[in-house]
Parts: sequence; C-alpha cells; structure tokens
Amino acid sequence: MFSRVTKSVVPKVVHNRMLTVSIVRQTPKWMCYSTSATGERKTKRLIPKREEFASRHIGPRESDRDQMLAYLGYATLDEMIQKAVPQNIRLNRDLDLEECYDEHEVITRIRAIAEKNKIWRSFIGMGYYNCVVPHPIMRNVFENPGWTTQYTPYQPEIAQGRLEGLLNYQTMVTDLTGLPVANASLLDEGTAAAEAMGLCYRQNKRRKFFLSDKLHPQTISVVETRANSLGMQVVVGNVNTVDFANRDFSGVLFQYPDTEGTVQDFSEVVLKAHTNGTLVSCATDLLALTILRPPGEFDVDIAVGTSQRFGVPLGYGGPHAGFFACKTSLTRLMPGRMIGVTRDAYGKDAFRLALQTREQHIRRDKATSNICTAQALLANMSAMFAVYHGPSGLRKIADRVHKATAVLAKGLRDSGNSIENPIFFDTLKVNPAMASSEIRQRAKQKEINLRYYVDGSVGIALDETTTESDLDDLFWIFGGRTNLAKLENLIEDVDSLEGGIEKSEFQRTTSYLSHPVFNSHQSETRIVRYMKTLENKDLSLVHSMIPLGSCTMKLNSTTEMMPCSFRHFTDIHPFVPLDQTLGYRELFEQLEKDLCEITGYDKISFQPNSGAQGEYAGLRVIKSYLEAKGEGHRNVCLIPVSAHGTNPASAQMAGMKVEPINVKKDGSIDIKHLQAKIEKHKNELSCLMITYPSTNGVFEETVADVCQMIHDAGGQVYLDGANMNAQVGICRPGDYGSDVSHLNLHKTFCIPHGGGGPGMGPIGVKAHLSPFLPSHPVVNPLASMGKLSKSFGAVSAAPFGSSAILPISWAYIKMMGAKGLKRATQVAILNANYMAKRLENHYKILHTGLGGLVAHEFIIDVKDYKKTANIEAVDMAKRLMDYGFHAPTMSWPVPGSLMIEPTESEDKGELDRFCDALIYIRQEIAEIEDGRMDIGVNPLKMSPHTQQQVMRSDWNRPYSRELAAFPAPFVRHDTKIWPTVNRIDDIYGDKNLVCTCPPMESYQSPSVASEKVAAAN
Repeated sequence: MFSRVTKSVVPKVVHNRMLTVSIVRQTPKWMCYSTSATGERKTKRLIPKREEFASRHIGPRESDRDQMLAYLGYATLDEMIQKAVPQNIRLNRDLDLEECYDEHEVITRIRAIAEKNKIWRSFIGMGYYNCVVPHPIMRNVFENPGWTTQYTPYQPEIAQGRLEGLLNYQTMVTDLTGLPVANASLLDEGTAAAEAMGLCYRQNKRRKFFLSDKLHPQTISVVETRANSLGMQVVVGNVNTVDFANRDFSGVLFQYPDTEGTVQDFSEVVLKAHTNGTLVSCATDLLALTILRPPGEFDVDIAVGTSQRFGVPLGYGGPHAGFFACKTSLTRLMPGRMIGVTRDAYGKDAFRLALQTREQHIRRDKATSNICTAQALLANMSAMFAVYHGPSGLRKIADRVHKATAVLAKGLRDSGNSIENPIFFDTLKVNPAMASSEIRQRAKQKEINLRYYVDGSVGIALDETTTESDLDDLFWIFGGRTNLAKLENLIEDVDSLEGGIEKSEFQRTTSYLSHPVFNSHQSETRIVRYMKTLENKDLSLVHSMIPLGSCTMKLNSTTEMMPCSFRHFTDIHPFVPLDQTLGYRELFEQLEKDLCEITGYDKISFQPNSGAQGEYAGLRVIKSYLEAKGEGHRNVCLIPVSAHGTNPASAQMAGMKVEPINVKKDGSIDIKHLQAKIEKHKNELSCLMITYPSTNGVFEETVADVCQMIHDAGGQVYLDGANMNAQVGICRPGDYGSDVSHLNLHKTFCIPHGGGGPGMGPIGVKAHLSPFLPSHPVVNPLASMGKLSKSFGAVSAAPFGSSAILPISWAYIKMMGAKGLKRATQVAILNANYMAKRLENHYKILHTGLGGLVAHEFIIDVKDYKKTANIEAVDMAKRLMDYGFHAPTMSWPVPGSLMIEPTESEDKGELDRFCDALIYIRQEIAEIEDGRMDIGVNPLKMSPHTQQQVMRSDWNRPYSRELAAFPAPFVRHDTKIWPTVNRIDDIYGDKNLVCTCPPMESYQSPSVASEKVAAAN
C-alpha cells in the first residue's frame, strides 16, 4: 500500500542508478510530535504503522511460532526468554528507538541523508581514486545476493566459484607485483603494511622498523600503532639515507610511486638492506605497475597496497581489498587467507583455503595474524575488473591516466608553476605560482578537491575518470591559459613530455596477466556468463540456510543493500573536507545513537573494519586507559579456552600476555579457576575477554558476577560482540559490567558476509574509555574532543572504516524498530531451541543453560561416531552438501562437534528440513554401526557426490545413485544443489602449494568447454 501524501506535496523526481524515481514527501497528517524529558522532539503516529518489514525479516509465521513454542512447552516468547536469560541482567524495558519505518519510507529517508553529501571532483589521491565500476560487475557481483551472501569458503566443494575468483585475484597481484606468492586479500593498505612489519619481525626478531617519510600518512599511522603494541621502535625518515649497518632493523617500507607521486629507483636501498639482513617491503599501486617496473624485479621481499582502483567505489574509505604479496620463502609467515590449488578424490583440480594451520583458529595467540574477515567480495570485484579489461585494457587505462598527468605537468610548467616530481605516474606535487589561499578559492569555485601540504605546495592525483574538461579546470585553478584546443596538441605530442615513464629506466618490459582467464572475457556476453558460471558453483543464502554457529548468517534484505549503490555514498573520497560529508555525519550520529541504546555503551568508533580488527582496537583502548592511569604494567589478558581464536591472537597483537581460563563440563566459565588466575595476576591483570552468551551457546548466570570480579581486581571487561544477536532488546553488555565490545555488523546487524568479507567491527565503550578510541592523521574522528582525546592511534587506513556499508545496519535498525529487534532476538533463541529439541533424541546436545534451554545456537556432540562407525564431523559436513545444506561450524569450540545457529530469518519449514537432514544422516550412521553399510565405502565417507560422479557409467558402489544424490524427499531434481568437485584433498594441497591460476594448458573457459562438448556430440 502506498503511503498517504498530503495535497500540498509536489512530487520531486530524484534519479539514481538503483531507483529511477522516488517521491519526497512532507510529514503525513497522521503524524504528530511529542517532546521527551530531555527536550528531544520525537515523532508519533496517530494511526499505528504495521511492522511489515520485521514480519518479512523474521522467518517463522505467527502460527509457526505458536507451534514451536507449544512444542517446547511455552505459551509466549516472553515466557521462554524469562526462563532462558538470567533475571539480573534482563533489560525489562523497551529500547528507546525511533518508531520503525517501512521499506519505501526508509529508502526515501536514506536517500535524503545521502544527498546531503556533496560530490565534488576529488584529485586528492593518497591511495584512493575514482574509478569506473563496470556495470556488469556492479549488477552481477556487487548487487547480487548470490555473491554477497556466501560464507567464508571453509567448505570448498560448494565454494569453487568464489575460490576461483580469489585465485584470479592472487594471480593478478603476483603478476603485477612480480612476486611469486599473494594472499586472498587483507582489510586495506594500512593494515597490509602493518602486517608486513609483523612478518619482518617474525622472520628476524629485530625490534626496529624503518618507514619512509614518503608513505601515505595513514599508512605511517597504522604501522606506528601496531608497532607500539608489539614493543617495536619505528623510525620515520628519508629511506635513501638510512644506515642498515647495525643490523638492528627487521625491515624497511617505502612507497613506489610515493605519496607525493614521485617514481624513485630503490635498487640501492634494497641492496643495502639485504646486505645487512633487513627485509624490504614496498607499498605500491597495481594500476601503475601495468607500465612501471614491478617491485619483484628489484628484489623486494614484500609488496602491499590496495586494489580499490580496480573497479571498487571510493565509498568514503571502504570497503576495499588490500593486497599482500611476498617471496616464496616467506609464504608460511604470510598473514591472512590464501587460496591454493589441490585435487579432489578423483584427481580433478580443485581450489581450497590453504595453510589454515597458520591461522588464529588453530594457533590462537601464536597465529601469523588475527585476520578473520578479509575482503573477499571486493577482491572478487577487483579480480573481475582485471578479467573484464584484460592486460591490454588495463594498460590502456594506465596509459591514459599517465598521459593526462604528463599533459597536466606540461601545462602547469608553462603557466609558471614548478613540479617537484622528476618522474611520476598519476600524481604531481606542485609549487604554485600564486598563493595557496588563492588556489583553494579557485578550486572551491570549480568544486574540486586537491591535496594541500603544510608548506603551501599542492598535490594533484588523476585517475581513469579524468576528462579533458577536468584538465582544463585544473589549468585555470593554477592560473594557466591552456584550453581544450591546446590540450589536443599536447596529447598528440605526449611522448616528448617531461616526467614520463615511457623510454625511462622505470618502464615495464615484462608481460603480465597472460593466463587465458584474463584474455577470454572481454565481451559483455562472455564476462556475464563467466560470472554466472562461478556463482552457480557456490552455495549461498539464496539457496538454503547456512547454519554456522557464531557466524549468524541471517537475511541481508534488498532494501538494506540498495543504499550501498547510491552515488552520494559511493563517490566520496575519505579525505574530503567535513562540510562535504554532512550526510555521512548524520548517518554516523544516528547509527551511533541507536547502537549505544542497544548495547548500553556511551560512545562508538566505526573505524575497525572487521570483527578481529575491533577486538584489537578495543584491547588497545583498554591498554591506553590503563597507561593513562599509570598502570601500564597491567598486561595480562584472561581468555576462556572456548573463546574465538581471534581473541588470543588479537590480545597478542595488542601486546598482552594471554592466560587461558578453563570452562566446566556444562560449558560455563570455571569460576574457581578464574578466581585463582585473578589472584595470581592481580597486579598485572589488564582485562578479561569473554563472549556472551558463551561460545558454547548458553546464557551463563554468573556473567555479572564475573565482570564485578574483574573490576574489583582493577581490570577491564572486554565482551566479544559476536553473539550480540542473542541480546538485542533483552539485555545490554554495558549494563551488566562490560566496558568495551566490538559489534559484528556483518552478523547481528545484517551486513552480508560476501564470501569472507566485507565485515565491520565498530567498538562500543563506556564513557571512561571514550577518550582512547582510534584517531586518524588526516580526518580525526575524535577532533571534537580536543585536548581530552588520548587516542592510541589509527587501526585502519580510513577514518571511519568501511563507511559505504554502514547504511545497511542503519536501515535494518530503522525498519525493525525496538519491538522488531527484540522479537528477532526472541525468535533466534526460539529457533535454536526448537531445533535442539527436535534433535535431542538423535544426538547428544551439549551445554544447556537455564531451564534446559540454549541461547541462539547449540552444539551436538558427534565424536563418538568415530569409534562406532568410523564417521567424523567432517564426514557429516560433506554429506550435508548432498542434502543441499552448508555444514554447521565444525569441531569448534568443542572437538568432534557441530555448532548450529539457525538465526531468526529461517522459517519453520527450513528448520525442519535441516533437522530432517541430520536425522537421515544419523540413520545412515546407524546402518554402518549395525553392519548394514560398509564402514569404508558408504554415503558419508564418499560424500559429497557430484553430478558427474553419479552419472558415471561405471558406478559400482554398494549403495544406489539415488541414495547418493537424492537422500531425502525434499531433495528434488528441480532444487538440487550439486557440489562442483568431490571431496578435497587438503594434505596434498598443503604439501604441493600452488596459489596462482593453474598452467595455461589445463585451462578451459566455460564457453570453450561447452563448444568441445557440442563438437563431441
């Protein structure tokens, strides 16, 4: 039903790439205003609004909820919650949030907020550039739930599409950097640089690191922040004058081209560093490397940067994929995820996450990093950008950008300005002939943003969107007389212009992206089919529920996602003046206010751009607070053994000593052991890291007491926000004793996982910690605090993290409202308990809490089947694929278990199908236990079953093809999800590590393969 509009309203047409027309309405007559006790004006409706969106977000219908409650023995949701959640922490009031808005209202409102941002032409650079996002990639990847709602590819048999895309990304990075190994993305360029420093330290244990003063300022800040917590000393200066002879530097990092645009020969620096055992890292630009000699060719050990300008919008700073490449000898020390090539059970090439034993869920505080969320979706977009353009297309873009810069330099010199860069790619540092103040005024008249240095010089960075008209305006700003007619003459003679890379010692002479995947999809028909082929290989939320415990794979609604494509959100450089970002300011303020009300905290920082990054930031806040109190010696962090792997890894990164706390058989914290640890470390205790509800899926009654014990001992409480979706509207961490939490917006607040990123991990803190939140050297989020700010530094390259995806969480909260959010939490708990009850006669349910209830997730113990039937959790995980489902979280936090989380978005029919699948699997296990099924060759051990395998003429297994592929009545031919490959051989993949595209002779594009089949027929 359309909203009623008053007669005085004149419709206003607003154009956008997503919605062609919307109606901007005045306040309807059925709305009035009231004033709260604080004097705030609030909107009330005379006619109550239907909570329509909440009913669509929450899966079970009201009649289904009644059935499920009755099955559990409860009359109402409130009655169930009173039994599940300890009384002493319950909120017992409604959240004080705005009344909910329907989907059309929220789009009108968020568009109005977005349009308060001013889109000026930005030539600021500093690692962020305008780019042209190809429409096929925008529509088929960025705006496609088949790509955005996948989970991290821990189950590779149903993730071959995004794994291939990420392998393309790794190949793109290795080819362009000239280094043999790359990972599948990091969070951004700044954190990639910090990880490079960490790798250098792990390699040679030296505690000094050298940073070039020509790095981007945000990179310097993020690295300095990381170094401080690790007890390392950072020296910033002229990289050409540093003396490595004392052999005390673990590494050196410089920028190529540097932040001012200059291309410099670093060969001597590399030679000098290597002679003294110092590793060399280089921050670089992938587009520049299409025409510039790659760092691998002058013996750099590590290359880092961002792939943002490869087809990812600016988005006021993110999300963007950072890259990390290194020499082969450093592979096992490299941070983050890596895609490797292995083989399946039939010897067919397949892709998987490689070297997982390096990472935090295995090694905990000894991991190579705390990387949990990378930037898979954005890495896939950048890889597809390279596939779409191919090597020649990328070279044309780079040539065009470089030639435009050369023309600009020539015109500026002719107008009396001097250029500081002898050799450049796309960025100039200009000493203007006129006063800097006049340059600023002229730029303002043209609505152009430039980079202004403190010495009065001006930076100009061009990109693929730069036009001749832009150049003409830039000439005018700097007092030039050059016009478009003269530009044409300059462009024709560009090879003779000063500062060019062509015919210089820096010109690239080696080929890149020669693999057929980068040379086969340049028509739109081919690229769309290729993207669709990859999408079809993956299971996502568009297919079925993804019941991963602690990962919260809930609905990411279309309405929530739409603003992410709004031009007034996407086309904003992160370092523009604040008066151009009033829309983002309003968005941040409203979202912060709502999140503070939901959590009980007093201040939010949006800078951390993943949950793991939020953990690190929150711990640094605690450390800084204690140091300010003169208690910097407190460095012990207590962490239950059931905690997320990122917890101990983050604590180690924050410079803390991890002390594990035991849990009891019921999954709760062992209070006696905790008390003993507190007593032992009372003088060094910094904090406790806990997850609530517990990682074992129960509401522990003692949580408030535990928090008080830590506070009494002088420590702080860090509450991991991974399970906040079981608390919203019911209890608030800030009320029962937590001092700081990160909030997984990609879990509780509906930002999609994107196949392993993007994520957002903003941190909420109590008031006493707010002065210590993250800052930024370019745009300081704490500027309003003035001298009260005591920040520890920056944790991300952008001041507000991945700003462009925050409208998702804003829209979710606004459409759900206080009642909808609370009901979502209640139904998430209902769904989990309903499933646990249905499965309790077939599996052992671990760790129940009050009233025998679980929280929003539960664990089934399957380890005994190893003894009785030779079946392990991994066999059940692979067999679930044949039933059309992704596996639950496997063997964590309890070995030999499956942790199941249904979320509130799944309806009763889907919950029943998944329960039925597990019940069928239990019957299959029973047949093995009874000797009716072979212990080695059975549907579980041989799963998953591919279409090709089931259709083979030589099927000779002791069970039928039908049982293999269609094991339940609900698995039908018209809904069947086929795994692409058979079971992956992980051991072979780690022993024979290949992390770039397979050899050319083994490659067949989908269309070529189809043509061969047609010819054979």
